[in-house]
Amino acid sequence: MSSFRRTQPPLHPFDAQIDIPLKSLTLGNGVPVYIIEAGTEDVIRFECVFRAGIIKESRPLLASTANMMLTEGSVNYTAEEINETLDYYGIFLNLQAERDTASLTAYFLSRYFEKAMELFAEILFRPVFPGTELEKLMMKRLNWYRINREKVQKIAGDRFLESVFGPAHPYGRQVAEADFEGLSPSILRDFHGNFYRPEDMAVIVSGRIPDSAVTSMEKHFGHLRSEKIQSPAAESPIEGLSVKKDHISKKGAVQTAVRIGSATINKRHPDYHGLKFLNVTLGGYFGSRLMKNLREDKGYTYGIHSIVSSFDKSGLWMISTEVGRENSSKAVEEIKKEIKLLMQKPVAADEMEVVGNYMAGELVRSFDGPMAIAESFRSAWEFGLDMSYFSKMMHTIRTITPEEVLQLANTYYNIEDLYEITAG
Repeated sequence: MSSFRRTQPPLHPFDAQIDIPLKSLTLGNGVPVYIIEAGTEDVIRFECVFRAGIIKESRPLLASTANMMLTEGSVNYTAEEINETLDYYGIFLNLQAERDTASLTAYFLSRYFEKAMELFAEILFRPVFPGTELEKLMMKRLNWYRINREKVQKIAGDRFLESVFGPAHPYGRQVAEADFEGLSPSILRDFHGNFYRPEDMAVIVSGRIPDSAVTSMEKHFGHLRSEKIQSPAAESPIEGLSVKKDHISKKGAVQTAVRIGSATINKRHPDYHGLKFLNVTLGGYFGSRLMKNLREDKGYTYGIHSIVSSFDKSGLWMISTEVGRENSSKAVEEIKKEIKLLMQKPVAADEMEVVGNYMAGELVRSFDGPMAIAESFRSAWEFGLDMSYFSKMMHTIRTITPEEVLQLANTYYNIEDLYEITAG
């Protein structure tokens, strides 16, 4: 028994085919619908997506507030009636405005599909944005803002985005207290009319789909048309700040938040899969180089992470951690040391295998069940990509070489281009 406990289980590298049970159709008014029939439970994940994210707003907080106000009253329902209906039918509803998109995502039992469609059409296309509810919401959001301004993580993160994308671009534009007072119902209605247009909506449905689903969606969404003609807004260029290093002093802070990185490529670029592999090696999982160095060896931090995010107009590479204030300079030095090592020396074969197995497992897990499949599908679809994106990712994971990783590091990791933001 003691010998058995000392023996590591054998590793069995695997490959997997990414096979998505996807069907697509178009409603009478041109709305695309993507159906993923999968799962064993009578549960539906229903999502409506609009190009109504932060990138579209003319002023801070506009996109997120318009999205959050959708359930605060409509032509035929008060806010209380909407919430009571959601509770009665056991519908879990999530409204979210991200950088490029805004969405309504709901989970409910298949037998309530018809009622859910009626309610969602009301929420999405007949909101009234009542002034009293708007005032209450903005007071709550202002309190959340003030609480977050006390957190060094939030301070450093916001300044990092501002530095990378520039204060004039929606990706980098920051919120001030005065922004919580300028919104009105008429401004929200105008934004909603411009960007929550039926013609610009896409629907993603997954789970045990009832036979009547298409008829129900056609009934409640297929006849809708916008009364407004959308005029394209002028886009601000992405212009990062010239100052690459900045520290925000926070009196009384025990820890220092560190954010290091730069703008980079997004999912549409052919190097993106390889860049993801490089990023995981550096700081994308618990056994990464940054974790081993700054957590296990030096004890500077509880956790450190490196991420590559994809936006419609750009990509973002960011390393984030929180360290004791006495170790902040040392932590930054070690981070840069690990970046330089990836630029100077090929990754060893055994480390390549570990990273590849981890990434393959995570990729397969992202298709575990109808809800995960829908989320993965959307992550490719919103960049105009099809499901071959994931097969190409698996191929890269299994075939990328140490020499290719080294080349990617020298192409996309440039110490001189990095923004270094600390707060504490």
